Amino acid sequence: MLPQKTREIHSHHFDSTIWNDFKFRDDDIVIATYAKSGTTWTQQIVRQILFGDSQDIAVAEASPWLDLRIPPKEIKLPMVEAQTHRRFLKTHLPVDALVFSPKAKYLYVGRDGRDVAWSFYHHHVTANEVWYDALNNTPGLVGERIERTDLDVVAYFRRWLERDGYPFWPLWENVRSWWAVRDLPNVMLIHFNELKADLSGSMRRIAAFLDVPVDETTWDATVARCTFDHMRAHAAEHAPLGGVFWEGGAGSFIHKGTNGRWRDTLSAADVKAYEDRALAELGPECAHWLATGERK
Repeated sequence: MLPQKTREIHSHHFDSTIWNDFKFRDDDIVIATYAKSGTTWTQQIVRQILFGDSQDIAVAEASPWLDLRIPPKEIKLPMVEAQTHRRFLKTHLPVDALVFSPKAKYLYVGRDGRDVAWSFYHHHVTANEVWYDALNNTPGLVGERIERTDLDVVAYFRRWLERDGYPFWPLWENVRSWWAVRDLPNVMLIHFNELKADLSGSMRRIAAFLDVPVDETTWDATVARCTFDHMRAHAAEHAPLGGVFWEGGAGSFIHKGTNGRWRDTLSAADVKAYEDRALAELGPECAHWLATGERK
């Protein structure tokens, strides 16, 4: 039995109702993450697997974040329907808040929550007034506004953990929901650590999952365009609207892409609190995968 949609999620970022009106095609691809887990990286990988370097369109335009409430669905859905290429959409929703289709292929990318929190902190503190204005003042906001933070990174992490993703959205239900459908034939789980350790091999597995043959004559160049060095050098192609939402522009959106920055900063008690919570929320197998990328 396929997963069923059981609820809607609304927030300063989300309008999940857009999935109710979305018309799937037989070859659609959905890239799903909690966020700050390698989403844009995976969008670039899929773009390169599908099209190589033949398309000049920015990744955020080619692969829209469907459930982001900006622009509203009345504008976004016709834009997506007008796309003639094989569509690859982005979502940050848990499985039970979107429409799951047997026509689509779903790529879910995981990353250790501590690395996610560190990346979210940078994302939040470098956001500018354009970002806050769009999220808080675009009509249709349901729930509280998102505000600036004056916390340091450790205090930010502690609040994020204690309040399950605050001020963004819950982590554990997102990971649990995708882990639960990992064995469906149209679902592939991949981990940030896998992409870091073996980019070419990971991309080959993604290409096989998407039923796209690899062109060996251009493969090395395709992989090279998916490295962080290349993406940072071409950050404006990958950041939403070229990076206008962040101080420092697109280079701030495509930031470090590194793991473990929390290791020299969090106390042993902080680390234990996170690991205990992950184990309780996810169970041992899923918690291990989220922390390492390893499947037992």
